[in-house]
Amino acid sequence: MIKENLQSIRATLPQGVTLVAVSKFHPAEAVQEAYDAGQRIFGESRENEFKAKAATLPQDIEWHFIGHLQTNKVKYIAPLVSLIQSIDSERLLDEVERQAVRFSKEREARFGDACIDVLLQLHVAREETKSGFSPDEIMQLLDSVNIKERWPHVRLRGVMGMASFVDDKDLWRKEFRTIKACQRALLDGPLKAQGITEEQFDILSFGMSDDYKVAIEEGSNMVRIGTSIFGHREY
Repeated sequence: MIKENLQSIRATLPQGVTLVAVSKFHPAEAVQEAYDAGQRIFGESRENEFKAKAATLPQDIEWHFIGHLQTNKVKYIAPLVSLIQSIDSERLLDEVERQAVRFSKEREARFGDACIDVLLQLHVAREETKSGFSPDEIMQLLDSVNIKERWPHVRLRGVMGMASFVDDKDLWRKEFRTIKACQRALLDGPLKAQGITEEQFDILSFGMSDDYKVAIEEGSNMVRIGTSIFGHREY
């Protein structure tokens, strides 16, 4: 069933859109089945579960951390993670920088590069429980620091966000457009001023099982899909 689900979803993705299979709360056997069907990028949100899967599953899997990340947990994922999608505070950026330095040898052996790629998580949804910077907050932060001096081992690769958990396509579109507009404003403002180009800050990660088709229409080039691939979560 996982293989068939993947095939169905891939058939709906335009060229240039990356699929992250959200494997959190699903067993390693399910990840292996998706891997055997050709999927290589997986998203996890709990450091213990992520570490356990990374230790037993194929080494060429590209792991993305997509959940809320506490600063004291960064050290557990730093040697293994390809992309942290959920950077939601200045403190977290500082900690990722520290752990990238600490695990530089491990990362160079695994990835050929000590730097950790990250996305800036934006909060645009109605739910207050969701994490992230407001567009104004991230603009002010990046305007106020020298990015390459403050975080030389962290690569800002783009933005991530989630729409409100409601069945309202018009609201989804509005929120997705806010995410994309923030990326554009960052590129035209503080990033351009510091020499970070659109080719470097190019990821727009929004869209999940229910809303990813709308997200792609609004410019997403990375979608995070779990339920439509693996079924409902196994807690």
